[in-house]
Amino acid sequence: MPTESLTNEVRLLRFLAQDMTQAELGRRVGLTRQTIAAIEQGRYSPSLEVAFRIADVFGKRLDEVFHWNPGGREDVERDAG
Repeated sequence: MPTESLTNEVRLLRFLAQDMTQAELGRRVGLTRQTIAAIEQGRYSPSLEVAFRIADVFGKRLDEVFHWNPGGREDVERDAG
């Protein structure tokens, strides 16, 4: 049975932001380093407010940082574009 999946680009964006640490990102959005690690690994889904805060730190839109895959399927339209 397919499962829903929320993936993200947080780790990549931290790397591109001069190797920002998980602790630094956490400080900027009001979370612990451990929570940032869990978000990156897909073990924890942030609230919508926190997701917007994370995107804002990197100057990105929400959909550039977080990707929702209903039913665990790949987003065919995004891949085709």
